[in-house]
Amino acid sequence: MRAADPVLTLRDLEAWSRPGVALAVVGHPVAHSLSPPMHNAALAGLARTSPRFADWSYFRFDIAPADLPRALELFHAKKFRGLNLTVPHKVLAFDLVASVADAARPVGAVNTLLWTERGWLGHNTDGYGLATALAQDLGCTLTGTHVILLGAGGAARSAAVECLGRRCASLSLGNRTRAHLDALLAVLAPQAGGVPLRGFAPGAPPADLPAGALVINATSAGLRADDPAPIDLQRLPRPASVCDMIYNPPQTPLLRAAAALGLPQANGLSMLVHQGAKSLELWSGAPAAQTAPTMQAAARAALPPT
Repeated sequence: MRAADPVLTLRDLEAWSRPGVALAVVGHPVAHSLSPPMHNAALAGLARTSPRFADWSYFRFDIAPADLPRALELFHAKKFRGLNLTVPHKVLAFDLVASVADAARPVGAVNTLLWTERGWLGHNTDGYGLATALAQDLGCTLTGTHVILLGAGGAARSAAVECLGRRCASLSLGNRTRAHLDALLAVLAPQAGGVPLRGFAPGAPPADLPAGALVINATSAGLRADDPAPIDLQRLPRPASVCDMIYNPPQTPLLRAAAALGLPQANGLSMLVHQGAKSLELWSGAPAAQTAPTMQAAARAALPPT
């Protein structure tokens, strides 16, 4: 973490009086977030050609879940132009904001807040980030593609909504806890619109899963060096490609297994970049495609050495 990106607290927010346009990422914990270096690099680039961005800055705040309602009130009162929300605040904030954009409602979570006179307007750019990253890194589109999605938490729900919204060929959800899997399937069923939707246990994948599928890991399996892969790729009909939403470490057990099988693979760094670039577009009007290359370079430079 750079010295210019300190971890700020609720106390810092209460005393906030800095001039200029402020943006921030809010999480608990948040010290590891790559969002400040990404966004500040993009803002510096925008300021070189547009003076209106000269006083824009992006900060990080560690806010405990119990303090989130108070913090959101303060951020609004202090007129922060926008916020990114990360774990565990995306779901918590959904019922705390003044309004939610139509596209974010099916996800049940918001990761981007935009200041308005009547309160925060919640968006979710995670699905855009996933779809754009898949196109960039794997040359893959969700439309017409069979998808095997691992996980049943917030990240999986966001990805599943995007898959269904873009009319994937089928969506197969794998999760170890059946109750969580069934709960997600129940939420997604009204949105399927004829897209085949099913659930399975990753330890015993059914033999009739589609071949040539895109496998997406939306679980935390792979964050630690001793984590097992969330699924044995050799037990699946040969996939077309594999995406792991984890970006640190950059090579997870799942991606190593994909490489050993000769499958195209990508980690989650590009997804992080593109969801961030879309957030900045909502706040600033600068097209996401314009700022994404700068953000990608900054994110790679900010990653700890492996």
